[in-house]
Amino acid sequence: MDGDGVTAVLAERGADADAASPPLPDADETALHAEPVVPVRGMPPEVPSDMPIQSLWRFRRRNRRRFIDPRHSRSSFFRRISVLGGAFILAAIAVYEMEQVLEVGGLTPIEIAVLILFALNFGWIAMAFMSAIAGYGLVIGRIGRERRTPSGPLGARTAVLMPTYNEDPSRVFAGIEAMAEGLHALGQGPAFDWFVLADTTDPDVALAEEAAVVAIRARLAGKANVYYRRRRRNVSRKAGNVADFCMRWAGAYEHMLVLDADSLMAPETIVELARRMEEDPDAGLIQTIPALVNGTTILARLQQFAGRVYGPIVGAGLSFWTGSEGNYWGHNAIIRTRAFLEAAGLPDLPGRPPFGGHILSHDFVEAALLRRAGWTVRIADDLAGSYEESPPSIVDLAVRDRRWCQGNLQHLFVLPARGLHWVSRIHLLTGIGSYVASPLWLLLILAGLALSLQAHFIRPEYFTEDFQLFPTWPVIDAERALRLFALTLAILFAPKVMGLVAFLRDRDSRRSVGGFRTILSFLFEILVSALIAPIMMLVHTGAIVSILVGRDSGWKPQRRDDGGVPLRSLIIRHRWHVLMGLALLAASWLDSLVLVAWMSPAIIGLILAVPLSRITGSNRVGRAIKRIGLLRTPEEAAPPPIVEAAATLRPVYEAAVAERPSMADLVADPRWRALHLALVDRVPERPRGVVDSIEALAAAKISEADTATEAVAFMTEKERAMVLATPFLLVRLAELPAV
Repeated sequence: MDGDGVTAVLAERGADADAASPPLPDADETALHAEPVVPVRGMPPEVPSDMPIQSLWRFRRRNRRRFIDPRHSRSSFFRRISVLGGAFILAAIAVYEMEQVLEVGGLTPIEIAVLILFALNFGWIAMAFMSAIAGYGLVIGRIGRERRTPSGPLGARTAVLMPTYNEDPSRVFAGIEAMAEGLHALGQGPAFDWFVLADTTDPDVALAEEAAVVAIRARLAGKANVYYRRRRRNVSRKAGNVADFCMRWAGAYEHMLVLDADSLMAPETIVELARRMEEDPDAGLIQTIPALVNGTTILARLQQFAGRVYGPIVGAGLSFWTGSEGNYWGHNAIIRTRAFLEAAGLPDLPGRPPFGGHILSHDFVEAALLRRAGWTVRIADDLAGSYEESPPSIVDLAVRDRRWCQGNLQHLFVLPARGLHWVSRIHLLTGIGSYVASPLWLLLILAGLALSLQAHFIRPEYFTEDFQLFPTWPVIDAERALRLFALTLAILFAPKVMGLVAFLRDRDSRRSVGGFRTILSFLFEILVSALIAPIMMLVHTGAIVSILVGRDSGWKPQRRDDGGVPLRSLIIRHRWHVLMGLALLAASWLDSLVLVAWMSPAIIGLILAVPLSRITGSNRVGRAIKRIGLLRTPEEAAPPPIVEAAATLRPVYEAAVAERPSMADLVADPRWRALHLALVDRVPERPRGVVDSIEALAAAKISEADTATEAVAFMTEKERAMVLATPFLLVRLAELPAV
């Protein structure tokens, strides 16, 4: 294809959007042998919109919009005082009891440290306990209640966004087709357009995505519009990906439904979210609570079971007291486009990563900014039909949590922002606390161990400055300590017990899984979680230490299915965890066997970190646990229709992806090249004197090569990805002899 051909293709991409789905070859045809088709642009015409960057330090309260429906949009003060006040009173009682336990004979410095660390850790679980009580009441009250099913077409248009980063295209596009077909069957298809927003950097995955685009457009012709855009540069990661869409296309839509690469939503849930946005003029964002599905390993199914049994009361409790100041978790949520454009433009934090630069955990901050601007942010805890998947192994969980930990610690610099609602600040603190809790727990363990060793090995001080008949000796009230220990365990496990009771009281859920089997799964989950908890404690502590010394997390694609990791890699990753377990065992042994018994949950979990990680991340072991019925959930017993539909469609897209062209095919075949060029995002004008090093290197290697095959061999993965995203480079490559 010559330069004029490229110009024609690129010009065609600016034509009317209604021609989005001309006839294309069926997905099961071999793409390279299909009949030539008219190239179809990747995206509709742009509708440029302003998305001003928000200042964290300047905000005028008088500019905040006023609620149109204040009675509906204002949160209940009584709900907040009952949960937060109850948590404070409970924590105060426990801290007083701990002080009484330790102060017998006077507080030593180590006892003071133990008291402070206990207060911080107990306050955390007291908050979860009070919230769970509220959530339990809500969940029990809903059992048997019929959900509303309003009819009639939606009045507003919604863009469904699927950001993806080097993900398996068969998973992404199978999910999109399943959801789009479901909306079409409900007669609501015209209200939704689908956008795959790729930040993919692997050129082979990018070509696979394009093959999947061709397939899905053929299969959904006349039912749904599916668009595709791959960015040339991953500026600001996922937040930047969505912001790029907002500034260029979101102006044509009233709402955006943001999904993740592993997200699925029942069509009825999608419609209900859109309808709630239409009915509530003050709603800026409505967040669903996704249930976990498709877990195959023990770890994935453990999270799946916990989320299904305990998750509903946790989510309902959070929704109960946060009200209009809910939170956003980055996906499976619907957003009012106008609100997001006006209020959610993220600033970069001062300094360099890991604390500076673009905000990694953007979702919490976007929710806080929306609320600051006068829009409500709600958690739709009553809506079922929202699904996602979980990491399959401890290693994958650690990789994900390392990135999340860095993003949440960045919120330390967002907390003082002007104009934020105090509940939004609590959300930010909660995110920070979810990771800081691990080093606090570790310090509490070490302080308690030091207290025991002090009492055992250090002689009491007989001669102090003040006259006294007895020496200064670290003494505790043993009876009171046991009572406090029982109280702490009760508060810690009560949310799980309440979740189990609520689950068993739901007749449909209980029948689908079995009551006795659920109780066995409950005990199994507690046992395995207790063994994994100390490993994750050290993982999070190590993540915080690495962030404090200035290491950035980077951006790695998440594994979704296979949790297997080579034994050598597991030994390397868990070596410090095992050594820490041995050190705790040795220190406890020096004191007494009683202390070893008290410390055994942490000691056993750490010493067995390698086999635990291997077993819980094994698909084979996970399938064995599934066969005997442990950790079973209603969604596993009877998969939701949307989950089944996506699983059924996945082989179709695996076949389409298998027929994707290679880069050599793209260079040699004008048809594939025309299709590819029609999907390429527009290249912005380059300021004079500003040269992209990767683009320049790719151009130089193409100029130096004698054949296209040689040029491709010269290039790195990044350079090949740049050629795919730069039409004039691809044309120059195609002008070379093939071999």
